Amino acid sequence: MRPVPIETSRRWPAVPVTMRDVARRAGVSVKTVSNVVNEFPHVTPATRARVLAAISELGYRMNFSARSLSLGRTGMITLAVPELRLPYFAELSDEVIAVAAERGYTVLVEQTGGVRERELEVLTSDRRRMTDGLIFSPLGLRPADARSLEVDYPLVLLGERALHGSVHHVAMGNVEGARAAAEHLLERGRRRIAVVGSYDERGAGAGSLRTRGFTEALADSGIEHDPRRTGEALEWTRTTGAQAMRRVLERGADVDAVFGLNDVLALGAMRVLFERGLRVPGDVAVAGFDDIEDGRFSCPSLTTVQPGRAQIARTAVWLLVDLIARGEPAGAGGRELVVAPELIVRESTGGPDGSGDAPK
Repeated sequence: MRPVPIETSRRWPAVPVTMRDVARRAGVSVKTVSNVVNEFPHVTPATRARVLAAISELGYRMNFSARSLSLGRTGMITLAVPELRLPYFAELSDEVIAVAAERGYTVLVEQTGGVRERELEVLTSDRRRMTDGLIFSPLGLRPADARSLEVDYPLVLLGERALHGSVHHVAMGNVEGARAAAEHLLERGRRRIAVVGSYDERGAGAGSLRTRGFTEALADSGIEHDPRRTGEALEWTRTTGAQAMRRVLERGADVDAVFGLNDVLALGAMRVLFERGLRVPGDVAVAGFDDIEDGRFSCPSLTTVQPGRAQIARTAVWLLVDLIARGEPAGAGGRELVVAPELIVRESTGGPDGSGDAPK
């Protein structure tokens, strides 16, 4: 029998670098290395820098499972959002997962449908107990449900409903962003601007805040919004955006611009304008809100408001991880942080060169 040749090209895994190796390289104790990797505060900046340099040089990788066991944690967090089929929440979830991974956490994503009962269940279910904290974007909860947020675990809220003053809340600048979109359309010479979407008359949600920013910008320019130019859409999808745009046009409303309360509504409206033979932006300029990826590749590409999604995700994760590290439950003194929006001008309103200005 011929001997089987030894495969000399195989690369066998190297011996894993240990915390003791890092301590030896940095000239510190193993306990100090542990304090650095677990982000405990009682380490001088110079020592922390020396340990981090040693970690980088040696290629040390922390054993997150062992860390979780030693700290009595799971190494997982929950993200609860209304609907993953909506591009904004899908892209937000992707951002949260990426930032959490940087901090050594895995994300369990729950979908609530924006239904109040399911949102209340997220706060109390046994599944939530499988993780170390919750990032929560509620739509169905009302001010009367604020007591439900007094939970005994770390919690950070997203969205527009500041339901409880003692819970950390990361919000976007809805009013400011919508105002910027409306002012941009006005600067392009548009005066007969339709708005597509719905809002809560109690003023609690994104629709209400964005509608407020839109109407304030019109009022500041001496323009009163014509109710016939409001296209209601209870759900915010491409289909409902198209249906709302059809209703506006069927009323006989004269329109030279459209503001969608989110991008998918605007894209649905833009499809109807195309079907009716109206040129975008030549006849009707279109703007949205959220800066989803689809809008960058639509034809024409969609002018929109970037709400700071990446910053929202990073801020929420860092706040939650900080609460977990300090062992602080919700209600231990919350802050509201508002991320500034940015207007992104693209082809649907003429692009940065203003070529889509209203005909003189």
